[in-house]
Amino acid sequence: MCARRAQPRLHRAGGELNLLASIPSPPFNSIGPLNIYGLAIALGVVAAVWLFGKRLEERGAGTAEDASSIAIWAVLAGIVGARLYHVATDWEKFANNYGDIPKLWEGGLGIPGGLLLGIPVGLYVAHERGIPLSTAATCAAPAIPLAQAIGRWGNYFNQELYGRPTDLPWALEIDPEHLVENPETGELFAVGTTFHPTFLYESLWSLATVFVLLYIDRRWRPRGGSLMGLYLALYGLGRFWVEGLRVDPADDVGPFRWNQWVALAAVAGGLLLFAVLRNRPDPPPRVDMDATDDPDTHGGVAASDGDAHDDPTDDARERVGPGDDAGGDVESAEDDAAPDEDGSDGADRKRPKPSGAQAD
Repeated sequence: MCARRAQPRLHRAGGELNLLASIPSPPFNSIGPLNIYGLAIALGVVAAVWLFGKRLEERGAGTAEDASSIAIWAVLAGIVGARLYHVATDWEKFANNYGDIPKLWEGGLGIPGGLLLGIPVGLYVAHERGIPLSTAATCAAPAIPLAQAIGRWGNYFNQELYGRPTDLPWALEIDPEHLVENPETGELFAVGTTFHPTFLYESLWSLATVFVLLYIDRRWRPRGGSLMGLYLALYGLGRFWVEGLRVDPADDVGPFRWNQWVALAAVAGGLLLFAVLRNRPDPPPRVDMDATDDPDTHGGVAASDGDAHDDPTDDARERVGPGDDAGGDVESAEDDAAPDEDGSDGADRKRPKPSGAQAD
């Protein structure tokens, strides 16, 4: 899809002519049959899986293969949850057009629904693969906002979910066919109006969340999976702010949009989760059982230690022939070492006497 290029906007303020820049609308939203919205989500998932696997390996809790296997189910569940959340919160668009529900490439994924379903499924799969829940949650916490930071650029190429009108230097231009109604007037925004680039705000907020969580984890090592609680709180805080700037149609509940209430719930739930889990101990790193079966490692050490403490009488028995009385020899050796009643040792009794004495 072609779009008009951004043109510099001239504004007169205080008698002076100011030249302001703007973010142009994207010149296309697909590459051949590949929709860039889906590509952005896919790239975000790949980056998140890489970071998740790297953190699992650093803790000795899993491998990159574990991360990929967990991600398959977590991402599928997350997409389903995100789509269902979007459909439920924007039901007017789908009430009489059920065929549009599976059209993910046209946009419409609610991150709260994705988190609500994707995180539990991912943790369950991690548990089934022998990875402790707390470790999996800690490793995944900074990986999730990394996926969000990249995936949000899909909203830019779809020209959707932008904010209120603004003349800031980084204001976003939108093509006429993607303009929405002005909530205050009920009419479409005028052509040429520029808006807050909320996709960019949330992308930068998510990226900052990644670095903040990595720093906190490296500096203080929060225990018990509590880092996931911090992620939820930071996500909710940023989402509450960004959601308040948006002008796309949404249900209002009291003074806030519905998604703002959900964001506040994420903040409260995340802080509560952090408070509950932060003092719980982390499990020890997973032991590779294949290494314990290697006779040259653990098995070999155990065998050599056992040989060093063998009973000396075993050696004596092994030196005795098949027809010998090993037990008698051992007893004789013990008798030789036993002292007599007069204080002399048994060796004196066995010492040969002089030949004269033998003649007596």
